[in-house]
Amino acid sequence: MTDRLAPAISHSRYLQRLFAAQPALQADTLARLDTPFDRSAMQAMLPMGVDDATLKPALRKLRQAVMARIFSRDLLGLAQLDEVIATVSDLAEVTILAALECVTRADERHGQPIGGESGQLQKLIVVGMGKLGGRELNASSDIDLIFVYPEDGETDGPRPISNHEWFARAGKRLIALLHDVTADGFVFRVDMRLRPFGDAGPLVSSFAALENYLLTQGREWERYAWIKGRAITDEAGHYGPAGPQGLGGDAAGLMSLVTPFVYRKYLDYGAYASMRDLHGQIQREVVRRDFADNIKLGPGGIREVEFIAQVFQLIRGGRRPSLRIRPTREVLRELVGMGQLEALTVAELTAAYVFLRDLEHRLQYLDDGQTQMLPTSDTDRALIATSLCHRDWASFMAALDTHRAAVSRHFEQVFALPQAEGDAVHPLAGVWLGIADGQSSQGKLANLGYQQPAEMERLLAAIAQGGRYQTLADKSRRRLDALIPPLVEVCARQPNPDATLSRILRFLDAIARRESYLALLAEHPQTLSRLASLHSASPWVADYLHRHPILLDELLDARLLYTAPDWQKLGEQLRSELALHLGDTEAEMDVLRHFQHQQVFRLCAQDLAGQFSLTTLSDHLSDLADLILAVTLERAWAELPGRHREEAAFAAIGYGKLGGKELGYGSDLDVIFVYDDDHPDAGELYAKLARRMMTWLSTTTAAGALYEVDLRLRPNGASGLLVSSIAALAQYQHENAWVWEHQALTRARYAAGDKAVGTQFEAVRRNVLSQRRDQARLSEDVVGMRDKMLATHPALADDVKHCRGGLVDVEFIVQYLVLAHAHHLPALLANSGNIALLKTAAEAGLIPAGLAEDAQTAYRRLRELQHKERLNGAPSSTSALEAVEPYCEAVRGLWRVVFG
Repeated sequence: MTDRLAPAISHSRYLQRLFAAQPALQADTLARLDTPFDRSAMQAMLPMGVDDATLKPALRKLRQAVMARIFSRDLLGLAQLDEVIATVSDLAEVTILAALECVTRADERHGQPIGGESGQLQKLIVVGMGKLGGRELNASSDIDLIFVYPEDGETDGPRPISNHEWFARAGKRLIALLHDVTADGFVFRVDMRLRPFGDAGPLVSSFAALENYLLTQGREWERYAWIKGRAITDEAGHYGPAGPQGLGGDAAGLMSLVTPFVYRKYLDYGAYASMRDLHGQIQREVVRRDFADNIKLGPGGIREVEFIAQVFQLIRGGRRPSLRIRPTREVLRELVGMGQLEALTVAELTAAYVFLRDLEHRLQYLDDGQTQMLPTSDTDRALIATSLCHRDWASFMAALDTHRAAVSRHFEQVFALPQAEGDAVHPLAGVWLGIADGQSSQGKLANLGYQQPAEMERLLAAIAQGGRYQTLADKSRRRLDALIPPLVEVCARQPNPDATLSRILRFLDAIARRESYLALLAEHPQTLSRLASLHSASPWVADYLHRHPILLDELLDARLLYTAPDWQKLGEQLRSELALHLGDTEAEMDVLRHFQHQQVFRLCAQDLAGQFSLTTLSDHLSDLADLILAVTLERAWAELPGRHREEAAFAAIGYGKLGGKELGYGSDLDVIFVYDDDHPDAGELYAKLARRMMTWLSTTTAAGALYEVDLRLRPNGASGLLVSSIAALAQYQHENAWVWEHQALTRARYAAGDKAVGTQFEAVRRNVLSQRRDQARLSEDVVGMRDKMLATHPALADDVKHCRGGLVDVEFIVQYLVLAHAHHLPALLANSGNIALLKTAAEAGLIPAGLAEDAQTAYRRLRELQHKERLNGAPSSTSALEAVEPYCEAVRGLWRVVFG
C-alpha cells in the first residue's frame, strides 16, 4: 500500500523530506488518504487553554499533517481544486482562531480591554484579505491580515494600559505564533502591509481610526483589496462566536465602515482606469523582475482573471449587492446571470483559472515554496507536465499558452484603452480646442452639416468658457475634451444635427461633475452613436436621460436595450434585487425607481426603433405599471406592523388609461383600492397599507419618482374612504354612483394584488354595467358631462384629446354604448379597448359600420399624434391634423347618430 503514495512522493521533494523525518506521519497520511482533512479534524488536533510555547509546535504539527494529506490527495487525483483551496483556507482560519484565543486571554496585570464609551469588553477582529478573504488560499499562500478593534479605552486590570497597546501586543503574539520559523517550520507567512499606512502604520486600528483613514487617505488600490476583506473571526456558527462578546468582535460594524468605501452608490466606471493603472504597475514590475513566466502576475495569468471579476464588482457592486461576493468563480457566474459577460467568456475564463490554479499548486508542491514561476530545470518540467497529465513539457506548454491567450484576449476586451484616452487624436479635436481658445470654427461646423454653425459654436464656447468646465478636476476635463469632438461628429450624422448637438451639450454640462458618467462614455465610445440617435429622435427622451443619467448604462449593450420585455422574468429579477435590501425602505424604493426608469427607457428606445405599434407599447407600459403596483403592494404589506395574514386580501384596480391599457410615457395612474376581509381591523389595516403604497409610489427620492397616483375615482371621491370593501363598493355603485362614475367603470380592471378580490371586483363591475338604463336619460347625462368638460378643456382644433371628434368624444361614445346596451350585448363588457368595442357595437347593428370604421381610424391616428406630441415636445403639425380631419368628421357624425 505504501506504493500508493509513490507518485505524490516522486513529485514533491517536500513530502520526501517530511516523510523521511516522520515515518508515522507517512503512515497516518496513507491510512487517511481517502478522507478529506475537514475542519473538525483540524480543531481536534489543537490543545485548548495552553500558552504560546505549547501552542506554537502544535500549530506547526497540524500544518504538516494537513499539507501532507492535501498534497498527496491532489497529486493522486483524489482532490479537486475546490477541496484544495477550502482545506488550506480552513487551516488558516482554524489556526488563526486558536492563536487568537491564546493571545487575547485576560492577564493578571492588565486585565481585559474595555470600551471607553460603551463600557463593554472589546474583542480583536482579524480581517482576512486577498485569497484568505475569498477562501481561495493556495497550498503555500501567505495570509494578508488586518487587525481592528471597535473602541478605544483602557484595560480593567491593576496596571491598565490603552486598548490600542493591549491589542498591538496581542497582534504581535498572534503573528509570531503563525509566522515564526522553528524546528517544526512555520504555519503561515503573515503579511500586514494592507493595513492603514502599510508597514509605516500602527499594527492595529480602532473603528474610528480606520474610518478616518478610509475617508481621508484610502486609495483606489485599497478599494480593490477590500473587496475580499472578511472578518474571519466573527461568522456565527462557522468561524467562531458572533456579536460584541464573541471571539471576533463587531464584524457587522466593521463592514458598515468599509462597504461605502469599496462600493459606490452609483455605477463607478472610473474603476476601469484605476484597475488599468494598477495592472500597469504590476506589468512594469513583471518586466523589471523578468517575471514573464509567472503564472500569477504574467500575461494571461491568475491576476488578470481576478481583475476582470473585480472591476465589475467595483463598478456595479454599489447597485447590485449580489456582486459583493468574494470567490472569483462565483463572481464570474453572477456576471453571466446579469448579462455583463457572455457564458462562453466565463467558461473560458473559469477553465483557465482552474488550470492555472492547479498548475500553481503543482509548482508549490515541489518544495512547499511560495512560487508561481515556471521551472527552468528539465527534471521539474517533466514532473509538472506528468502531474497535469501531459506527455511532455511541449504539450503542457501548448495547453498553458492556449489558456493564457484566452485570458489575455478577454482581459484586453474588458480593459482595452478607449480611443478617448489613447494616443490617437480625433480629427475634430482642433475644432473643440480652437473654440475653447476663442478661435472661430464656424466653417468646419458648416462643412459637417450644421445648419446654424454660429449658434453651435456659441453653445460649445459656453461650455468651454463656463465656470463648471473651468473648475473640473483635471481628469474630468481631459475626458470631456476627448468626448466632445466625437460627439460633434456623430451628431452631425443625425437628420437634425443642430437640435441633437444642443441637447447633448446640455446633457454633458449637466453630468460634467459626475466623473463616473464621463468615464462610462470614455470607456465605451460605441455608446456615443446611440446617445446621439436618442437625443436626435426625441426631446422627451433627452429630458428623461437628463433627469436619470444613470440610464447611460443601458446604452452599453444593444442586445439588452432592444430586447422586448419578459415581464414575468423581469418581475422575478426585481423581487430578487429587493430581497437584498429587506428592512431598508429607502433602498427598496430606490430599487423600484431604478427598475421602472430602466424599463421605460428600454421601451422608448425600442419604440423609436420601430419595434412595435403604439398599442403594443401601451400594453407594455401598462404591464410595467401593474408589476410596480404588485411589487409595491407585496413589500408594503410585508413590512406593515400588525398584519393578520400572510397575503393581503386586497387589490389595486386601474381606471382610465391604466384600466384601458393605454398608458403613455409619463401617464398618471388612476387607481382605487378594494379588499374582502372580515377581520375586525381590516378597514384600518388596509387603509394603512394604501397610505404606505402611496408613499412608496409617489415620494420623490434621490433616484427620482415612480408615478403620480390619482385616487379621486374611489367612492365619494376625495372625501371618501381611502379603501373600500367589495360589499361597500358594490352598494355604492348600485345606489349612489353618478353616471360619470359608471362611465369610468367601463375602463376599470384588476391591476395588482389578490386575484380573488380582483375577480370579485370584475363581477361587481359587470353587474353594475349590465343594468337596464333609460337611454334618453343616459344620453342626456353623458352629453351633459361632455359639456362640463368643454368648460374647463375647450375644444381647440389642435388639441387631439379634447377637440370635437377627438379622443374624448370617441371614449364618451363607447362608454354610452356600453351603459346603454351591455344588458343585452354582454360582449360590450369586455375591457378590450375603444377600437374593439366600436367594432363590437357595429357588428351588433348599434352604430353604422362605416362611421364606426372611420371612428376607429380616427382614434388610432389621434393616439399616434398624441404619442408623437409627447416624444417631440411640441403640438402636431397642421398637415398632420389636416390628414386626420376627415376621420374626426366621421366621429362627429357618429356622435350625432348616437346622441341625436
